Amino acid sequence: MSCRICGSGQSTSEALGFICGECLKAHPELGAEIASRAHAQSRFPLPPLPPRTPGGLTCQVCGNRCQLGEGEVGFCGLRFCRGKRLEQVAGTSRQGLLSFYFDPLPTNCVADWVCPGGTGAGFPRYAYRPGPEEGYKNLAVFLGACSFDCLYCQNSVYLRMAKKKAPLVSPEELVAAIDEETACVCFFGGDPSPQMPFTLQAARLARARAGGRILRLCWETNGNIHPRYLDALAELALESGGCIKFDLKAWNEDLHRLLTGVSNRQTLYNFRYLSRYLPLRPEPPLLVASTLLVPGYVGAEEVAAIARFLAELDPSIPYTLLAFSPHHLMRDLPLLSRREAEECYQAAREAGLKRVRLGNVHLLR
Repeated sequence: MSCRICGSGQSTSEALGFICGECLKAHPELGAEIASRAHAQSRFPLPPLPPRTPGGLTCQVCGNRCQLGEGEVGFCGLRFCRGKRLEQVAGTSRQGLLSFYFDPLPTNCVADWVCPGGTGAGFPRYAYRPGPEEGYKNLAVFLGACSFDCLYCQNSVYLRMAKKKAPLVSPEELVAAIDEETACVCFFGGDPSPQMPFTLQAARLARARAGGRILRLCWETNGNIHPRYLDALAELALESGGCIKFDLKAWNEDLHRLLTGVSNRQTLYNFRYLSRYLPLRPEPPLLVASTLLVPGYVGAEEVAAIARFLAELDPSIPYTLLAFSPHHLMRDLPLLSRREAEECYQAAREAGLKRVRLGNVHLLR
């Protein structure tokens, strides 16, 4: 459906009131109430936005820093205020809300075109083979909470886990699954950001279990991580040959809030902060960025701005542009056209990035 404000032919979604991305960026107040209702529908009974109760207790686990009054639940659903204390269901160093499984390598990962598992980058120190690590596998750890609420979420099953508070797993139970064919561990979801204490503890135990053999530790995240965890995160990924994959949703902060319910300021700060580690290990790359191309909302203009940000930090940062698949509350959007994808690719290259890739091309129309 055409935008009800400007009448352009841009794709629009009912979840954002049939208002296109350009109009939302110019006049974010037009979509604020509509987006608020959409986030409430998406997350019920979890809070639709990070709580900000005056005088409440501040959670210091993710970048949202929820302020919780008595009886309130945090945005992630894992923490609540009771008796003037913050209590946690999961996401601690002792217990996580997650499921896990094995993927054969090379796997479908946003970094597979630059990482050791997909290419042999860093062989022999970080990879078992000079090419794709066939015969080995990745332990995929799907975390059941998130610090964003993307209206187009591709993995919204995490919401069911967050609402049910199950399954709960200890770091020891997770690490016990690692065997000799396990070449890497990837924490994703949902998102690792509300459960960083768990992922860091599990990562340390995994390294100890591996002894001296290769076992890469990777995180795929929206980047909304509390800064106090950044150095430990970087050090574990660096020493193991793993990578930290940031999904940069949008550049414009107003658009980002409407689409995800949360600002992107912490994410961009964190990416910039972690970029200081890049010279310590040029290959395989420590940081990898990606953006899901959402028809009518996240296109060439947003990609160009994100790519300029990345290029200013290091033009060799790999950037994956992912083709959209209709999910969650934005199932009424079409697939991305090949023309739109190529425009985004060109915008990223013209911004100065040397390594840009189109992913999920089978989804292009």
